[in-house]
Amino acid sequence: MSNNASAQSNASDINDGSLQEAANPEPMSSATSSESAANNPDVELPDIEVLDIDALLDIADDVAITWVRKQGELDEVIDALATCGRVALDTEFIKRDTYYPRLALVQLNTGNHVYLLDAPQLQLAELWEALRKVDVAIWHACGEDLGIFYLLSGCPPLTNIFDTQIALSYLTGQLQMGYQQALADQLDMHIDKEHSQSDWLQRPLTDEQEQYAIDDVRYLPALYLSIEHALKAQGLYDYVWADCQLYASDLYDTQHVEDEAMYLTMADYRYNSQQMAILKGVATWREELARATNQPRTFVIKKQAVREIVTEKPNSMRELAHKTTMHRSMLRLYGEELLKVIRDAKSLPPTEHPDCLVPPYRSKNKVLSKAVQQTIDEHAREIGIPASVLMRKKWLGQLYEVVALDKEVSQLPQGLKGWRNDWIIKTLIPVIKKHKTELQQGMGIRVQ
Repeated sequence: MSNNASAQSNASDINDGSLQEAANPEPMSSATSSESAANNPDVELPDIEVLDIDALLDIADDVAITWVRKQGELDEVIDALATCGRVALDTEFIKRDTYYPRLALVQLNTGNHVYLLDAPQLQLAELWEALRKVDVAIWHACGEDLGIFYLLSGCPPLTNIFDTQIALSYLTGQLQMGYQQALADQLDMHIDKEHSQSDWLQRPLTDEQEQYAIDDVRYLPALYLSIEHALKAQGLYDYVWADCQLYASDLYDTQHVEDEAMYLTMADYRYNSQQMAILKGVATWREELARATNQPRTFVIKKQAVREIVTEKPNSMRELAHKTTMHRSMLRLYGEELLKVIRDAKSLPPTEHPDCLVPPYRSKNKVLSKAVQQTIDEHAREIGIPASVLMRKKWLGQLYEVVALDKEVSQLPQGLKGWRNDWIIKTLIPVIKKHKTELQQGMGIRVQ
């Protein structure tokens, strides 16, 4: 279905029994017009009819359920995806004791049909490609699911993601609302979530597992339409769509971190350059070993033990045993190998050490913090979204670093390069620059 179709939904469309026709996605456009309409009392918002929630739930209750266990049966799913316009998705997987997650089940809801794909029995390359081409792929809290998608598919970053958890953060200010609460709050629908940690690789699934898997996508299109309706009424849909694609891109980058860069996920600004070298060596070694033995990183060395190695810099098996919490079985298997990694890192010349992290801003003087927060709060009120959604703490820390170190604005995080960018450049950065001396002092940067 074309991206140029109207995204509005109305009761007559819904009662005709077609979720796809009820709310087709609009193309992305500048947020300026929706921002203006949402905040200017003289501008009338588009007439969006009241959503018939009961009709949405009736459609959800009537969807057909089909198991797909044989390769030839997948053709029906591929054909449905080619014409449905949008699809709601979820996955069930096991990754408690492996490096690579084991995909057990893929659930798809095309609007009038729920498909349960028995993943271990299927080759899914065609499915991944078909999912890339749908107009809107609806998920709730898609972080782990999309990570598995990227891992198994080899696809580039998806550009059709709509994450209802992200969308709800705009409406509620709650950044990590669970699916169960979302359905209860938005649709007054209550589902069981007791089986999320069960064995999804067992066959056959229990009746309770199967019902849980179906419910995870049965009501997701209705949740999407309810949220979309509210977002469009407030002129926020374009903002949410952009943030969903940003998240999809970030997840792709996270999934494709090089082994040699894994240390940055555990780095601390308090580490000196030699400690950073040790951290890089140990983190790289841990990643390679975990992948080679197909076990979780934490089974090799937990993060706490990595931190202890970095700070204690053990020189012997005795010190490794007594100064760190590394598991004794792993110590026996890999202790000498790890010690060599540590010794090699300690022997590197300073010129080959990784860069230390820039300290975060810390100051008892709250003038800068108050000015920045006031600016964020004002703009959040103007466009009608929670301040915590407008500016994440991580982004603000990165923005401080750009200003304090006189970096180019091209080095801003991706989250501040989209629809937030104009406000960042014209409003927030000038506010921060007024307090640049305080910022630099708070980050331990010597002021000339």
